[in-house]
Amino acid sequence: MGRWMKPEVYPLLAAMTFVTSMCVFQLSRNLFLNPDVRINFVYIELCRVNKADRSKGVLENYEEGEKYAEHGLRRFLRTRPPEVMPAINHFFRDEK
Repeated sequence: MGRWMKPEVYPLLAAMTFVTSMCVFQLSRNLFLNPDVRINFVYIELCRVNKADRSKGVLENYEEGEKYAEHGLRRFLRTRPPEVMPAINHFFRDEK
């Protein structure tokens, strides 16, 4: 790659790239899907907040909040057993 890029740096670069992509994913998910973030997408004009919703003290958006909290990954993991390494757990738990 270059004189500054040594092979010893590749694992660190991979880990930092992964962590940065996870942060970007979470921030963009919260910006676009979080029901508490109110952006008027019809008139974006420098990301101004919708003034009608901003004037309310508490938003009545329970369905939208439930949809945000119960996303697909959480629904999928709810059907799975809470094990980190199921193969190792079965190996030591099951006697033959």
